[in-house]
Amino acid sequence: MLNLQTRNQDFPSLQERVYLNTAAEGIPPLQVKAAFDQYFQDKLLGMDGRKFHEAQWDAAKELIAGMYGLSAEEVSICSCSSEAFNLAYQALQLKEGDEVIISDLDFPASYTFGLQQSCPATVKIWEARDWELRLEDLQSLLSDKTRMVSISLVSFFNGFKIPLKEVIQTIRENSSALIALDVTQALGRIPLDLTDIDLVISSTHKWILASHGGGLVGVPSKKASEWTVPAGGWFNLKDAFGDQRFEKAESLPGAASFTVGMPNYPAVYAIRAALQYISETGVEQINRAATPLVEACLAGLKKVDVELISPQSTENLAGIIAFRHPEAEQIYQHLHSKQIHPMYHAGRIRVALHGYNTMDDVETFLRELNHALSKSFVGN
Repeated sequence: MLNLQTRNQDFPSLQERVYLNTAAEGIPPLQVKAAFDQYFQDKLLGMDGRKFHEAQWDAAKELIAGMYGLSAEEVSICSCSSEAFNLAYQALQLKEGDEVIISDLDFPASYTFGLQQSCPATVKIWEARDWELRLEDLQSLLSDKTRMVSISLVSFFNGFKIPLKEVIQTIRENSSALIALDVTQALGRIPLDLTDIDLVISSTHKWILASHGGGLVGVPSKKASEWTVPAGGWFNLKDAFGDQRFEKAESLPGAASFTVGMPNYPAVYAIRAALQYISETGVEQINRAATPLVEACLAGLKKVDVELISPQSTENLAGIIAFRHPEAEQIYQHLHSKQIHPMYHAGRIRVALHGYNTMDDVETFLRELNHALSKSFVGN
């Protein structure tokens, strides 16, 4: 992943394109394909295969725990980050007068439950200024009514990376709110210190290079009572098949309550393989390899005629840079025709740089972007 030999070996499809869209879909290494193949072989055993499914489940949880800085008992896996956030809101049992703070740089999965008419709480928006979130603006929103602050460590929209320690300190000094952190755009890409976070959630098909169908949940044991989901199911219950099963249902505490039914074992196999690959490669090493690419890309974008909507400093970035242009769609079509794959969505072009990217990728992207911006191309 971090040199041409391992990249070509583990990601052979990348030899034919410049892939800059990991923030939407990560490219899995061949080890993930082998994990899917192993799932199929284990599934052929029928019920006897469940012991192998369970072994993958346990191994995946150990790897997630290592990434989150928690124990295996403090993490679990549901179907996706959207499900995880819906269950988290359900655990809160919000009532009229409660307040939830979200950010206008966040992905809809983390906040739209609070905007449903059925949710009695008031949602307050931490609004970005100059494409960055300011601590003083967060402080002005906090009060004794604030039940939760839901925020992404890295914005899907423009890559802004919040100053996490300062955000935590601001919240703790001004409210008793719970902190729910979405690390989808950070996990597997940058080192994490999640000390004093009450709930951690990530999807699985982006930077950790696994598959769809997973939502990684982390709940520190000291916060288990706040984040116990009163949902129906069986995998999440203390005694789903006991003598009193028709009289009451009691959820397991904390993270375990988020897995309400049979785990998505194909995704679990993929998650185990992908996280093992990321762990063996090393997130620190991935960050060291990818940071110069981010710096070079940012410097190149500052030199061309686009509206940069990401922070101007790489200190506030992880792996995502975004920009706008009146001819963004045409520019994207040109790039895509040259087998250069950024993201075009919501009027912006977004570039995502991971450990499998190279400086050649950045230089090729900037060269073709400059061509697309030339008078001979734009508008034609």
